[in-house]
Amino acid sequence: DFGRSSELAFVVEPSDDIAVQEQPLVLYCQVEGIQPITITWRKNGVMIVDSENAFMLANGSLYVSRFQRLRGDGSSDEGEYDCMAQNHYGLLVSRKAKIQAATMSDFHIHPQNAVVEEGGVARFQCQIHGLPEPVILWHKNSMPVNTDNERYTLLPKGVLQITGLRAEDSGIFHCVATNIANVKFSREARLTVSGSHSTVYKDPMILVGPENLTLTVHQTAVLECIATGNPRPIVSWSRLDGRPIGVEGIQVLGTGNLMISDLTVQHSGIYVCAANKPGTRVRRTAQGSLVVQAPAEFVQHPQSISRPVGTTAIFTCVAQGEPPPQITWLRNGQILETSDHIKLKNNNSTLSIYGINQADEAIYQCLAENSAGSTQASARLTVLWADGLPSPPQGVRAETVSATTIQVSWEKPLQNTKEIIGYVLHIRKAADPVEMEYQEAVSKSTFQQLVTDLEPSTSYSFYIKAYTSRGASKASEVTVVSTLGEVPAMPSLFIKVINSTTVQATWEPSIKLGQHEGFKLYYRKVHLSQYTGPVLLASNVTAYNITHLDASVVYEVKLLAYNQHGDGNSTVRFVSLRETVERTVLNPPCDCMKDEQNNKTSTTGIIIGIHIGVTCIIFCILFLMFGYRGRLLMCKNVQEQLSTPQIPRSQRSATGLVLNGATRRDRDDRDLNGKQLDMNELERLFPASPSQEQQEKGITSAHSLSASHDETQISTLPLDEFSIIEEQPDPLPKNPHGSSPAAPAPDHGAANEG
Repeated sequence: DFGRSSELAFVVEPSDDIAVQEQPLVLYCQVEGIQPITITWRKNGVMIVDSENAFMLANGSLYVSRFQRLRGDGSSDEGEYDCMAQNHYGLLVSRKAKIQAATMSDFHIHPQNAVVEEGGVARFQCQIHGLPEPVILWHKNSMPVNTDNERYTLLPKGVLQITGLRAEDSGIFHCVATNIANVKFSREARLTVSGSHSTVYKDPMILVGPENLTLTVHQTAVLECIATGNPRPIVSWSRLDGRPIGVEGIQVLGTGNLMISDLTVQHSGIYVCAANKPGTRVRRTAQGSLVVQAPAEFVQHPQSISRPVGTTAIFTCVAQGEPPPQITWLRNGQILETSDHIKLKNNNSTLSIYGINQADEAIYQCLAENSAGSTQASARLTVLWADGLPSPPQGVRAETVSATTIQVSWEKPLQNTKEIIGYVLHIRKAADPVEMEYQEAVSKSTFQQLVTDLEPSTSYSFYIKAYTSRGASKASEVTVVSTLGEVPAMPSLFIKVINSTTVQATWEPSIKLGQHEGFKLYYRKVHLSQYTGPVLLASNVTAYNITHLDASVVYEVKLLAYNQHGDGNSTVRFVSLRETVERTVLNPPCDCMKDEQNNKTSTTGIIIGIHIGVTCIIFCILFLMFGYRGRLLMCKNVQEQLSTPQIPRSQRSATGLVLNGATRRDRDDRDLNGKQLDMNELERLFPASPSQEQQEKGITSAHSLSASHDETQISTLPLDEFSIIEEQPDPLPKNPHGSSPAAPAPDHGAANEG
């Protein structure tokens, strides 16, 4: 029964047609499926009863003996016809066939007389409406126009074009319109060809451009474009969107008319006709739009399915067309109405039936329709039902336990309970669609279930099914109950000390608080029992400053959220302002300017000390290179003077110390003494028999050298005791004996700090 051949389906459906007045009309309908099958017909949704004028044939087709566009009683045989087929499994409706009467109106555009110079272009037009579209032919001097002449172009919409006119083209023209309803003749028009071909230059000009057309796929479109000018312009075509027109099915009629055969949706667009003067950029353009419609057709058909009771059935029907088709669903030939367990999604492309039962067993049809046509597809839903299944569970009750918990209880079914393997509890928010339902499985020996993690102040619906290995029972009665309201959760609270009399309480907004109307803030001194507050704050407030506090005591701050169900639990914090006051006393503000000056002084001393050390190193290197002891004495003398505390500027003599040694005169005298020392050293190293006077002199010199060596001490000069003494510019008095002047005794009791 579930094979494709057994499905109730149409083999032939009625199609759109144009009927001739007083002539018979046959509408075909052929169905296959499991017998017996009953076929009936409807016109405009109303059942057709067999009569002398219209009755059904044995093969299911409808026969109209004499088609009448308008009867004496005002009725008409025109309309939309459909065929309905029904068997044991359901009812099927065919596509709608639009039946129209063949007609032909009078000409509303007739050809007009024309006088055109030789070599020019002549155009005649006649226009008439009819069903089906009339075929228009042209006659010249009562004879059909010779269509083999390349200069004569006949367009489908009743246009005659003649290019390169000659004298023999003069004559009388008229058109003849023909269809199955009638034959009609237009008025006559005279064409006069005057003068000879002109050689005067004329700019290109488009006499007639393309019209806006709306056609259906597989039809033929003719876009007219006729241009004049001297020299004769070249006509070209393009699309406004820049896409290529292509070559397949494209043909040029006459000197510039574009014909597109076997239209597709891709041919839709705006077409531009251009008349170009040969060899130049001079051109004129005209444009027209072409809209190609496509009747609805299915990309995906719905498929027949079989589902157990209580499950979900889904049908999918995807159609395409231009314009996009509208999709309608039928159930056994009637428009399907949605409900809690029947839903349409994705622009009606998906039909979902939740919790199916035997009443949902039917034939479901998808109708796709647009302005270009309609089509239909069908599928059958079979609901599987096994004998001996349990009856629905009894006595379903739901009781609220808390804001997030409900307890559901039930009793076992009255019939066929031996094969029960368990129960399934179906849970859903009462305001949610059926597809949001979820289930919880329960063992066969359990008759109650605690449903947790629910939302506060929310209504929920519950029903139960009993399951066996062969299927499920029908659903129990649905019970609806609401959870209790819930007070807000504890807010997070932080305290920040602003100054000695003010603290700031801050908290974070959080969804964990739940629905709340606002906050209550309390505070007190810890040794008191009475709180100050509550301070009521809106739900969007997240901070509050508590002022005019006593810095000598500890405060307790309490914050809670509240709603219509009451106050939530509070968050408590303790804060003391005493530490803030003590920090202010113990840590007075620093004298940053003074510290900065001290730092600058220390840095300067370090730099000067580095320079002194580098100077000493240089002197020592010179000593090692030349090996003169005189240099050693000079270095020692410099270090001795640097290590000696400096006298005040007021007591300083002209022989004051400079950074790298003594004055220039002192250096000269020391050089002279150095030479004497060198001579004494040679005499000591290479002894001779000098005179007594020379020996005494050498002894004296040696003693003097020894004494000078013993008194010299190398010491390190601290940076903070080092001072730079400027060299005195005053000239020094000369000793009459040629020796250095005596330096004033250093004052060891005073020192200049750097």
